[in-house]
Amino acid sequence: MREELEALISRRWILKDLDKELYYRVRDASGEIRRFATEKMGCSLIENSLLVKLEKIPAKAEPGMGIMEFTSREEYAFLCILLMFLEDKEPGNQFVLSQVTEYVEANMPAKTKVDWTVYTHRRRMIKVMRFAVSQGMLLVTDGSDEDFMDSDSGEVLYENTGASRYFMRIFSSDIMGYTKPEDFADSDWFGIDEERGIARRHRVYKRLLLSPGMYRNDGSTEDFEYLKYYGHRLAQDLEDVFDCRLDIYKGSAFFVMGQDCSLGETFPQNNVLSDILLLCAGQIRRKAEEGGWQIAEDETILTDALELERVLKNVKSAFGSGFTKNYREMPEGEFVRTIMEAMEIWGFIRTDGEGRIRIYPIVARISGEYPKDYAGGIKDEQ
Repeated sequence: MREELEALISRRWILKDLDKELYYRVRDASGEIRRFATEKMGCSLIENSLLVKLEKIPAKAEPGMGIMEFTSREEYAFLCILLMFLEDKEPGNQFVLSQVTEYVEANMPAKTKVDWTVYTHRRRMIKVMRFAVSQGMLLVTDGSDEDFMDSDSGEVLYENTGASRYFMRIFSSDIMGYTKPEDFADSDWFGIDEERGIARRHRVYKRLLLSPGMYRNDGSTEDFEYLKYYGHRLAQDLEDVFDCRLDIYKGSAFFVMGQDCSLGETFPQNNVLSDILLLCAGQIRRKAEEGGWQIAEDETILTDALELERVLKNVKSAFGSGFTKNYREMPEGEFVRTIMEAMEIWGFIRTDGEGRIRIYPIVARISGEYPKDYAGGIKDEQ
């Protein structure tokens, strides 16, 4: 069951037409998977002749849980309208891109004007269509989307796979009255005492499995108290299923994967950005150990954004010669923005919108450095 459960947690879904062998393996193990997912995580398992999907609704929204390919609100709006367009189409139905663009233009909110003669709008629409193709919701039957990028008269022939009907979660209540993001999270536990029993257990498992780390001050404090009393049993449950260990500290807890565990996005990844983040973590830890930053009782550090930027600039100055050309020649300001965005996605830091940044304890658990014979490095401040 382990490999099949890891695949379900790591992917949006498993489509029969794209991975038939894994699809049948998951369905064969669906009894055990459903038992673990329901009892521990509170997640439902959807299985039919088209796909198998574990409905992973996080206990707490994280910056890295968005669609990383999207960079604007319009792209999310285009995607929602595309899903509306596909809702009435049967699997195997074909359509051309101009049908979608006409439908999007007709259904966008009145205050948002869409003009397909504008390159930016066409580029965003194509980004959404490419995302739908990459997720297996659409197939490209004929043509190239580059034609539409060049001109609003360009056409592409698509085929609906039917998977789009399972992209959005099914809500148990009417969401039309929701006015803020928190309303969606609250709806999961409608009619259930959130601070007790099964709901708390589900939140704790989700936070450990679906987030980079779990912190006492980030979310319900009662959830962390649950770890205090039931951490040993919870760790045993996780270790029985996955190749992992559960590290629990005073104000934080981390699901640490072993060599044979392949569960979703992992850090560090095999790329230069991860190397840079490890170097930055090492310098943050060094500064804290030398007393440059005050560590709060919850193991976090609250600092001025300019102070963290200074540390990141020092890392680029000291170790930049070891980076790839892209990061080595990147302007200092862009480098800082790129690294801080990545740190926020991985849950290393959180900004408060007022020029302050909270550094989380996960940074203290990781560190990277170049070999001792490396010519660069951070020089001790006098």
